[in-house]
Amino acid sequence: MKEKKSAAYDESKIQTLSSLEHIRLRTGMYIGRLGDGSSPDDGIYILLKEVIDNAVDEFIMGSGKAIGVEIKDGMVTVRDYGRGIPLGKLVECVSVINTGAKYNDDVFQFSVGLNGVGTKAVNALSSYFRVVSIRDGKFAEAVFERGNLIKQRAGKLKDTQKNGVLVEFRPDEKIFGAYQFNMEFAEKRIKSYAWLNTGLTLILNGKKYISSRGLFDLLCEETGGSENASPCLYPIAYYKGERIEFAFTHTNNYGEVYFSFVNGQYTSDGGTHLSAFKEGLLKGVQAYFKKDYKSEDIREGTIAAVSIKLKNPIFESQTKNKLGNSDIRSWIVQECKDAVEDWLHKNTEAAKKLEGKILANESLRTELNSVKKEAREAAKKIAIKIPKLKDCKYHLEDGNNGVETTIFITEGDSATGSMVYSRNVMTQAIFSLRGKPENMYAKKRTSIYKNDELYNMMMALGIENTLDGLRYARIVIATDADFDGFHIRNLLLTFFLSYFEELVTAGKVYILETPLFRVRGKKETRYCYTEKERDEAVKSVGGGSEITRFKGLGEISPKEFGQFIGGDMRLVPVAVDTLKKVPQVLNFYMGKNTPERREYIMKNLVNTD
Repeated sequence: MKEKKSAAYDESKIQTLSSLEHIRLRTGMYIGRLGDGSSPDDGIYILLKEVIDNAVDEFIMGSGKAIGVEIKDGMVTVRDYGRGIPLGKLVECVSVINTGAKYNDDVFQFSVGLNGVGTKAVNALSSYFRVVSIRDGKFAEAVFERGNLIKQRAGKLKDTQKNGVLVEFRPDEKIFGAYQFNMEFAEKRIKSYAWLNTGLTLILNGKKYISSRGLFDLLCEETGGSENASPCLYPIAYYKGERIEFAFTHTNNYGEVYFSFVNGQYTSDGGTHLSAFKEGLLKGVQAYFKKDYKSEDIREGTIAAVSIKLKNPIFESQTKNKLGNSDIRSWIVQECKDAVEDWLHKNTEAAKKLEGKILANESLRTELNSVKKEAREAAKKIAIKIPKLKDCKYHLEDGNNGVETTIFITEGDSATGSMVYSRNVMTQAIFSLRGKPENMYAKKRTSIYKNDELYNMMMALGIENTLDGLRYARIVIATDADFDGFHIRNLLLTFFLSYFEELVTAGKVYILETPLFRVRGKKETRYCYTEKERDEAVKSVGGGSEITRFKGLGEISPKEFGQFIGGDMRLVPVAVDTLKKVPQVLNFYMGKNTPERREYIMKNLVNTD
């Protein structure tokens, strides 16, 4: 066999990219995922965040109490009223990596942004980027295209304008494709900035957002817009110190929900500050009641938010999802313990309700342990292997190999068969349902252990005791695009929202989109997800094309299916606007209010004939 000749590896093959070229070539290193705007974690929102972060940094340092944001037709404009970038260094500050004042503690003490990288990344990844800095009646302006300087000018202003910076940018479609900003996602980010920076006014497309009570307001929003809203078992507890701020309460929901932040950055995977807060909460409650209550009994049903300020935060990735500083643990634990204990002494009625919740959790845990034992004994008789699970080699715990791990929850053997054939056995697992799972709305957690199928699914996911044991990065519901498929989807979402709400709030649950139509011509085959796409494909492919309507996943051949769960897989994230809406939505769609539901369906029925 002839050996393949490799390309010469010499001095001519060594390349030096400019910093902005490197950002465009290795975009994921700087902003994480790309996406088209359909997920709140998509890159266009990271670009928006980086520009606003710089404006917030000015507010934190005492300059400028308002930030204006406008998003229209894919163009973003952000205007702050801070100190303004030094005019002579404007171009360097937005185009040369490792240039900026974020490294100087006298100028920026608690920086939110990417320490000299953020704005450069926005510049490099925008087809159009314009920045104007205004300082004491003078200005400097620079315009870029994909990181390349097109023009710049400077001089005196003709009219009086407040100091600050204006940034305009349009994300590059060559990088992000046909993107679109979802204004609900943008609004949620703006609200977070308001909650984390009391006294700062943010204006998004003309609408003002301002908070006077910080994380207290965040929990009010999440639980129902009032500190005594029905989901809360007692009024929201709130504390604000020099370096830490937190709020918490309990609800009757299962699981725990946390919102954690470092220097205004949302840390979706928590980190040292969150684990230290949980420990401080535990110790504070134990000290007040002078009882050794178990951690799980205190934390079950908790909803809390915690924010800290650090001069030198250490994150586990560029996108800052998890804090890694180990030296902060002891002071956070102590301050949280003291604050929790003090709050309980001042709010004795709330303390009584909290103890009632702890005792109820204790009773439920005892009952649950008994049922768990029976379920495990039954499971041993079946097999060591989890029935209906086709597992993959890697799991979430396997570091970089686990980042792309996915479990598909499918219905029936036909759909499972196509997936098993075409999946990536290293990172894609499949759990097959026999049919429609039980409606678990308003049932005790013990009911999971009396339902073999849901019990097996819970064990496959690794979430029986805590969500820390989750085995896959993504949980993807893959059901048919018909009424039965939609019903199964709703039953699964009811299960997750009832018992494992944090999976949804953490963005771990998705819906798989598969094509509804195949349009096949003599030279070309297209797969279409909507009727509009089908009609456009028919025109493009030409006359005499064959149109196939897929009624179920099992109708798509294994050879075809591979492309729909590959690199271009279409996933719709399951998102919850606010937690307060979950009980009412589940009650309406999955509860026993059949007459109201029937009336709603009849009023909103659409005739598609």
